[in-house]
Amino acid sequence: MSDIDALKVAQRIDTVLDILVAGDVNSALRNLEILKSELLTQAGTQKNGDAAQPKSPWEV
Repeated sequence: MSDIDALKVAQRIDTVLDILVAGDVNSALRNLEILKSELLTQAGTQKNGDAAQPKSPWEV
């Protein structure tokens, strides 16, 4: 099982929220993509387009 620091993740999400409030949607999305990638790497999974689960409606 991976060791993810929930406090650091929460702080980074807070930063993304601040960016959104400032109106820079593109930067916020890019930061979320970076955070997701880092979390998946820490979890030891690889993003595989063929094996990806379908997105739920709120992710579309």
